[in-house]
Amino acid sequence: MKSSFRPLVLTAMAFGLVGAAVAQDAPPAPGPNPEQSQPAPPVETPPPAPVETPTAPATTEAAPATVAPPAIPAMAPDQYMGVPEYMLNIDLSTGGRIVVQLYPNVAPNHVERLKQLARAGFYDGIKFHRVIDGFMAQTGDPTASGQGGSQLPDLKAEFNPTPHLRGTLSMARAESEDSANSQFFIMLQPRFSLDRRYTAFGRVISGMQYVDAIHKGEPPEVMSRMVQVSVAADNKPIPPASMLTETVPAPVAAPAVTVDELNAPIKQ
Repeated sequence: MKSSFRPLVLTAMAFGLVGAAVAQDAPPAPGPNPEQSQPAPPVETPPPAPVETPTAPATTEAAPATVAPPAIPAMAPDQYMGVPEYMLNIDLSTGGRIVVQLYPNVAPNHVERLKQLARAGFYDGIKFHRVIDGFMAQTGDPTASGQGGSQLPDLKAEFNPTPHLRGTLSMARAESEDSANSQFFIMLQPRFSLDRRYTAFGRVISGMQYVDAIHKGEPPEVMSRMVQVSVAADNKPIPPASMLTETVPAPVAAPAVTVDELNAPIKQ
């Protein structure tokens, strides 16, 4: 047994001596390089040069599927109160001029409609066809029937919190809320039940006595009229006094009673 293992042990020892000798002749392993082991300092690199990329030419017909109507900017009081562009002069056949302050801050489309029709002369000569004492005086219908209007399309309602006080101007309409066109009424006395149901767009600030003098009736026997309606900024003069009068029919005289009629016997 001992003689059989001895050659193997001698062989192993011989290989071990050879390996050690080879290891001593090989170069040592390189140590860590300090320049490689430390993190590189930050370097500020210049931004890349801009590259121009071709863009597709703009198309003139490109548009969103639905376009919202432009919002009407809110107006501060100093932009319309006392500003002639937002005031109406209405010369009445009852003897004088009334001045109306318009409210474009709450009813811009209705204000523009009144100004447009006034500048076109539409309202000149139109009568007050429905006047209820203690309530309102209605006008703006060229037919004086309550059924007429302008050739312009009806307006969408602009109901607002402006109260219907004495002197307030508001738009007349049919059953539909969006049926106002050219007819309007002037309040003779407050009626708050109309608030937010009719579009108030202005108020008389001068000459209310001429509104009070408008003949009453549905329709009135004698219809008062608007002789001239103009935007104050246009500086139209008041018509002559001879035009600011109404032709009132003379009362029919009762037939004269003769003496014979007084003495006539009473018929049985």
